[in-house]
Amino acid sequence: MAQVPLILARNFSSTAASSQLVKAPIQLFGVEGRYASALYSAASKEKQLESVEKDLSSISALLKKKGKFNDYVLNPSLNRTEKKNLLSKTLIDAKASKLTANLVGLLAENGRLNKLQGISNSFSQIMAAHRGEIECEVITAKPLDAALQKELDAALKSFVKAGQSIKVTSRVDPSIVGGLIVSIGDKYVDMSTASKVKRFTELIKAAV
Repeated sequence: MAQVPLILARNFSSTAASSQLVKAPIQLFGVEGRYASALYSAASKEKQLESVEKDLSSISALLKKKGKFNDYVLNPSLNRTEKKNLLSKTLIDAKASKLTANLVGLLAENGRLNKLQGISNSFSQIMAAHRGEIECEVITAKPLDAALQKELDAALKSFVKAGQSIKVTSRVDPSIVGGLIVSIGDKYVDMSTASKVKRFTELIKAAV
């Protein structure tokens, strides 16, 4: 399994086998992470990172719709070779990158098309790191007003280094009661009222 990146790179690009692989900016684990890292290496050498990212984004959107395309891709009873040839041809006809078509064909051949969505997500993570983007999610019990949002944005920006940018997504979850939960990069801070109540409850139970 450890040879997956090298095997993939040889399939993606004729130059990848004869020269050193381009290392992904972050290390991802699992089958999806290894495929995505190998794809990044090949696409980087071919200067097709943005094209491949766009292709995978489009494929990911189709898979999420759970329509005929999704049913076809995930149907394990269909002949692998026929599925590989049809999907590869369809992608090439749609002007997708050859690297993307080869990836999908390889997954079809190996019976791993069910990993395609995960590979797309992993590739997006790698590309975000490639651009110096730090993913951040903020969860609040209710929408923040403009003043609090501005204050929070300033605080979050202090976490990033020079050359990096922060990409913040916010969502409301009334179940946290109050306060907020912040995840930024590999850091996680729970400052919610619900979390505090839970800790107090656990302390009380332990004392009884």
